[in-house]
Amino acid sequence: MLDRRSLIAGAGASALILPARLRAQAAQFAAPEPIRPILARRDRMYRVTVCLRPFRAAGPRIELERIQGKRVVHHYGHGGSGWSLSWGSAQQAVPLALATGARDIAVIGAGAIGLTSAITAQRMGARVTIYAKERFPNVRSAYATGTWTPSSRIAMEGAVRADFGDWWERVARASYAMHQSYLGVAGHPVEWTDRYSLSDRPPGQPVQPGDQGIPEVPQRPRFLELEARTRDLVPRSEPMPPEQNPFAAPYARRSSLMTFNVAQYCRLLEMEFEAAGGRFVHAELADARDLRQIDERTIINCTGYAARALFGDESLVPVRGQIAWLLPQRDVQYGVYYHGLLLLARRDGIVVQPVGPDDYFGYDDSNETPDMTAAYAAIDAAAAIFRRA
Repeated sequence: MLDRRSLIAGAGASALILPARLRAQAAQFAAPEPIRPILARRDRMYRVTVCLRPFRAAGPRIELERIQGKRVVHHYGHGGSGWSLSWGSAQQAVPLALATGARDIAVIGAGAIGLTSAITAQRMGARVTIYAKERFPNVRSAYATGTWTPSSRIAMEGAVRADFGDWWERVARASYAMHQSYLGVAGHPVEWTDRYSLSDRPPGQPVQPGDQGIPEVPQRPRFLELEARTRDLVPRSEPMPPEQNPFAAPYARRSSLMTFNVAQYCRLLEMEFEAAGGRFVHAELADARDLRQIDERTIINCTGYAARALFGDESLVPVRGQIAWLLPQRDVQYGVYYHGLLLLARRDGIVVQPVGPDDYFGYDDSNETPDMTAAYAAIDAAAAIFRRA
């Protein structure tokens, strides 16, 4: 029998004596596959959706409050990081509910935060009922971009408590671990896909206001940037060789990120919740007084932006995001960012989403009516990215 060291050494020696013809064939097999272009055409657009991200300058609200004779654990306000932070955030909120001594828990809201909070409570031994006016596909979480962005519009500099960065990192790492447990599951609810960041400028030259459509803006409070704390969780980007670059931009960098195929992920979480004995109950809550409709005395409030009206939380600010959805393409699963436009080819549809020059794009805009002119313009801009393909 050969030991591992002998096998490794033998493989190396074999490579040295491999015939030139076979070495050339091996090199061909190692070459990356050509990037298939996204078919960005207006006739392939099948819907347009608008999502209001629930942003709080101080970050997510996770705290216990007594309302209408109920013990309410608030769990909302994750900005653009709802899916990304959902599991780790639930691990912070659910123990507050269980600390009341209750084992029958109500969750209001059936989006990403509601579903993961409910399942987390079940795994901690609770019996859970979800009360919601809407379920997938009509929840705002169903209209999310579907990519791992744990610090996207999570808070404002100067508005958070001193230990917020440490709290965020614990939550992000816990969420990352849970999302990874859904890799390889039928339907691909979570998977790693390539990302391409395009630029008109050579590497190392910073983008200035006025470049690539980035306007000069007055000084405003800055959104908190925390990506450096979890840089070890994702592959580092690398420059793409010019001969492999099919895009209209002269410079491209390639990396990989987790993608959430939200349609499959939502359905899988709903099935997991119901298989563990969970129930969905239709409920329309106009204000906090309607909590009396709920039988359970302990409630986890996962209503997202709706908490502004339901509980009078004026700290919630909507951040509007619109997506034009293109038909999915077989063997096309990657993302592209260029000139404030994000494309993400998922298995349940291709996202075409203007994200603007900075995180203030869509800030404090509560209009949920689709803008068809903007949708068509985004698709036309997406088509221009692939003119060299």
